[in-house]
Amino acid sequence: MASRSPLLTLTTDFGLSDHFVAAMKGVILGICPGAVIVDLTHELRAFDVTEAAFTFGESWRWFPKGTVHVAVVDPGVGSSRRPILVEAADQYFVGPDNGVLTTALSAKGAKARAITASKYFLSPISATFHGRDVFAPCAAHLAAGTRPAAFGKVVVDALRLAMGAPTQTSKRQWTGLILKVDRFGNLITNFNVREFPWLLTNPFVFTVGFEQIDVMASHYEQCAYGELYAIAGSSGYIEIVMREASAAKRLGVAAGAPVDMMGWAKDDA
Repeated sequence: MASRSPLLTLTTDFGLSDHFVAAMKGVILGICPGAVIVDLTHELRAFDVTEAAFTFGESWRWFPKGTVHVAVVDPGVGSSRRPILVEAADQYFVGPDNGVLTTALSAKGAKARAITASKYFLSPISATFHGRDVFAPCAAHLAAGTRPAAFGKVVVDALRLAMGAPTQTSKRQWTGLILKVDRFGNLITNFNVREFPWLLTNPFVFTVGFEQIDVMASHYEQCAYGELYAIAGSSGYIEIVMREASAAKRLGVAAGAPVDMMGWAKDDA
């Protein structure tokens, strides 16, 4: 059976109206002409690393072994923040050490390296476009067969965002956050149904912004127009939604905003 062409993905907040994405693709193909490039998204909210980390994490898991991923949402470009390479789940991840690669770093057995081998960078390096000059060429060399160890030494202090389970603050209260606002205005929280299965059947109250939500819907059509609901989304997280309207606009919140929940599990006395 013929070997598969190298597969690379791109995730950025660059949009598609400028030259940025095209330039990165040109660099990649100049180094690894046989690469197949998949755009995950380039429409992330500008500078929002938390939203980017969640969106990227919900995408890369579905790709085959050996895929090289480039994620660039980088408000610290040109500063002392370092570029890193992560090996996890038999895949490779290249991006800034600012938390955007949190989900890869959290995978079992993940290994991070600080990218210090400047021979793999373009020269000169722009202080404002490391996507083209650092991350794209390193990813292309990796896809072309360069071993991860060639890029730099292993590090143990790569930055991870606080995207884990909500914190329990009392017997019946937890504090979490909004991981992402999707294009429909749904608020994806970090309350995972696997960790809180009783939310589907037992009483609860979510507090987001200045409003409370205490009704769980099983699907959007079950929601009344103009009302806020909780729903178990496709990623396994509880979402705060409105039917054919934006819960984000209604509540005036964005990714990173706090979410408080009071709930009564079956074993509550």
